[in-house]
Amino acid sequence: MNAASTWGEPPPITEEDIERLLARFYARVRGDDVLGPVFAQAVGVSEAEWAPHMRRLESFWSSVMRGTGRYHGDPFSTHLKLPSIEPAMFDRWLGLFEAACDETLQPGQRAAFVERAHRIARSLRMGLFERLPDRNGSS
Repeated sequence: MNAASTWGEPPPITEEDIERLLARFYARVRGDDVLGPVFAQAVGVSEAEWAPHMRRLESFWSSVMRGTGRYHGDPFSTHLKLPSIEPAMFDRWLGLFEAACDETLQPGQRAAFVERAHRIARSLRMGLFERLPDRNGSS
C-alpha cells in the first residue's frame, strides 16, 4: 500500500487517466443531440479530424490537472469563434463530463476533475455570455 492510499488521498492522476476520461467523454459528446453538431462543425466528424483535437485536449487537461505545461493555447478565443454555442450547453457539457468521470476515475480523482471542469465552464460562460459593458456603456 502506498502512502497516498494510507492517508486516504486519491492516487495521482496519470496521462493514461486523462486519455481514458477524454476518450469516454468525447465519445458521448460526439453522439449527443445538442453538443454533437457544434463539435462536428468546429472539429469535424472523422477520426483523422478529431485526432489533433484530442491531442490538444489531452495537453490542456495534462496542464490543468498535472501541471505539465504541455498546453499552449487560448480556450476562450477558440470558444468565442463558435457561433452556435449557447449558455445552457455548458450544463450539458458538465453533465456528460461528470458521467464520464464516474465511469473512468476513482472518487478522489473524479472530485478533482469535476471541480476543475466546473471552474473552467463557469469562467468560459461568464466570459462569453456575461460580459460587463465597457466604460462607455456599450457591451
